[in-house]
Amino acid sequence: MDKSIACLNTNFQKSSLVSVLFLNSIFVLAVSLLPFNSHAFQCDLKPQFEQLRQIEQQISLNELDNGMIVRQVNRPLQSTVAIASQFNVGSRNETEGQTGYAHLFEHLLFKGSENAPKDSYPQQMSAIGARFNASTHFDYTNYYLTIPAQALELSLFLESDRFIRPVLSQTTVKNQQGAVLEEMATTIDNQPYLRPAMEFLLSQVAESPYAHAIIGSKADVISATPIELEQFHQRYYRPDAMQLSLVGKLESDSLQTVKQYFADWQAPNHSQDTFTSIAVTPMAIKTEIVDGRGPWPALLMAWHTVGRNHPDYEAINLLQNHLFQNLKSALASNTLENPPQMLSYSIPLTMENHGVTNLVLVPRANTSLNELQELVASLFNEVMQTGINEQALCGLKAAAINKAQQHYTNSQSLAKFLSNTSVRDKYHPITQPWQRTEAVSSADIQRVTKQYFIDKAVRVDLLPPWYIRWGKALLEIMPQGFANSLERWAL
Repeated sequence: MDKSIACLNTNFQKSSLVSVLFLNSIFVLAVSLLPFNSHAFQCDLKPQFEQLRQIEQQISLNELDNGMIVRQVNRPLQSTVAIASQFNVGSRNETEGQTGYAHLFEHLLFKGSENAPKDSYPQQMSAIGARFNASTHFDYTNYYLTIPAQALELSLFLESDRFIRPVLSQTTVKNQQGAVLEEMATTIDNQPYLRPAMEFLLSQVAESPYAHAIIGSKADVISATPIELEQFHQRYYRPDAMQLSLVGKLESDSLQTVKQYFADWQAPNHSQDTFTSIAVTPMAIKTEIVDGRGPWPALLMAWHTVGRNHPDYEAINLLQNHLFQNLKSALASNTLENPPQMLSYSIPLTMENHGVTNLVLVPRANTSLNELQELVASLFNEVMQTGINEQALCGLKAAAINKAQQHYTNSQSLAKFLSNTSVRDKYHPITQPWQRTEAVSSADIQRVTKQYFIDKAVRVDLLPPWYIRWGKALLEIMPQGFANSLERWAL
C-alpha cells in the first residue's frame, strides 16, 4: 500500500525564495559585524528555519510496495526535471578480490541494457539535451540527470531499464576496465604524493569496510568478469536499496509513471548488508612520504572523527567550518597578513560510520612544516580553551542555513540531497539536520575539539626530492625579505 506522507505544493515560487536568500545573506553579514555582548546578543534564526520548513513541505514522499522510496518536489515554473537515483552500495560492500566493483559497475550502467543496447542511453540523453552523470562513494552510488520536463517518461523508462536489466558483455566490460584504469592513472597514480598518502590513511582503518580505495586495486579491476559483475548487480541493485527523487515541473500522474516502470521490480530474498561504526582510537601519528615528482613540500594532517549519523557529527561539522572551510575561517583570519602557507585545502570525508577531517598546507619559502603544524595546533587549543562566542557561533549557523537554502534552489542539488537522505531523517530530510545543527553549543564544540582533535593528528610530511628539500631548508634560515623575494621570483 502506498503511503502518502506529504502533499505537493504547487504554489512554490522560486523568485520569492531568491529574495529570501538575499535577505539571509544580509543577515549573515550583519551578524558578523555586530559588536559582541554576551548579555545582549540573541541568535534568532527562526525566519531562516521557516524557509527550510516551507521547502520541506513541498516534498511528496511515497514508498512503493517493493521498498523503493520516491520523493517529488513540483516546481511548475521550471521547464526541466532533475532526477537523482541513489543505491545503498559503495566500496564498503566490496569483498576481498573485488575492490573497485561498485565504481566499475557505475561505468557499465551507461553502456547498455536490455531495451537500450550499447551506447543507446548516452545517445538518447544527448538527443533530448539532457545533462547526466554519476559518482561512486564509500557508502553509496548515485546517478543524476536533468531533462526537459516532457521527456520524463522516456527518462524513467531508460533509468529503470539500465538499473533492472543491464547487459554486461565481455567487450563492454573490457572497454570499461580500460576506462577505469585510465581514470586511476590520471587522478591518482600520475599525481605526486597521492597514491602513497591515500594508502597510508586507509591503513589507519585496516580491517574495516573503509580500508580500501573507492576506485579499487588495479589487479581486481583487471580480473573482474561479466559473471561476477552480474552477481554484484543482483545482490546490490534492488528497489529496497534505492531512493529516487524528482524535482522540477511534474505532471499530476508522475508517481504513476514511476510505478509503471519500477513497481514490478522485486527485491531479492537475501537481506541488505548492515554496518556498524568502526572502532578507531584517535592518536598522534607522524610519517613522511618522499616522491621524486614532488615540486615542493606540503603538510597533510588528518583527524579521525565520526560518521554522519553520530550525535557529534553536527558539532564537528561546525568546528571544521570555523577553522578551515571558508574565507573567514580561523585559519584565514590568523594568517591574513603575510600568511605562512601558499595554499590550504580541506575537504572533509563523511561516511555513514566514520569521518575524517583533513587539511593540506603548502608552506611559504621561509616556513617549515613544523611551524605549520604548530599554527594548526594553536587554532584547536584556542577553541578548546575559550570556545566560540555566541556571536561567532550564530554566524556559523547562519552561514550554514544560508548555504543550505542556496543549495536547495538548484533542482539537481536538491534531488541529489533528497536521494541521500539517512534513515533517521526519512520523513524530515531538511529540517531535522538543521535542528541538530541549531542545538550545537559552544561547550559541544569545545568537547569534540578535545575528544577528536587535540594531540590526535595524523601528520604526513609530503616531501620532494632531496635537492628541493635542501634548497627549501636554506630558505627557511634566510632573512624573511630575501626568502620572499626568491619565492616571488620562482613563482
